Amino acid sequence: MPQKITPNLWFDTEAEEAANFYISVFRNSRIVNVARYTEAGPRPAGTVMTVEFELDGQTFVGINGGPQFTFDEAVSFQITCADQEEVDHYWDRLTEGGSEGQCGWLKDRFGLSWQVVPTGMAEVFGDPDPKRAERAMQAMLKMRKLDVAALRAAADGVPAG
Repeated sequence: MPQKITPNLWFDTEAEEAANFYISVFRNSRIVNVARYTEAGPRPAGTVMTVEFELDGQTFVGINGGPQFTFDEAVSFQITCADQEEVDHYWDRLTEGGSEGQCGWLKDRFGLSWQVVPTGMAEVFGDPDPKRAERAMQAMLKMRKLDVAALRAAADGVPAG
């Protein structure tokens, strides 16, 4: 069944560069189609208009629409990671040329926001013991890249060391 909802990402002129970067970060990814502006414009004929690409099976479209709009944190993409190794991979690659945020958030070099989240977060923060959940939350608020072992240790009341 075709994907019903496809995120469209507005770039000034970097849609193809961004798509190539993203497919280098996510496995099972590819460029599906590149469409170019024609003589009808509004940009020079032959320049990239849109790039359709897949990231691990999820379809996206990048459009070179101009400088009018830029990304902000109001929209982000969450990457749920199986383990710390996967968290490290996505964090390290997506922050190349970008910036680290707090609590697992980052901005890549194109200004797009991502949340890199290890599996098990819901269990830690939804613990039936409110003290465990509170200790984990306090630990997370001091982190940039999330460390699930440190979050679990904090929940258990084990001092950071």
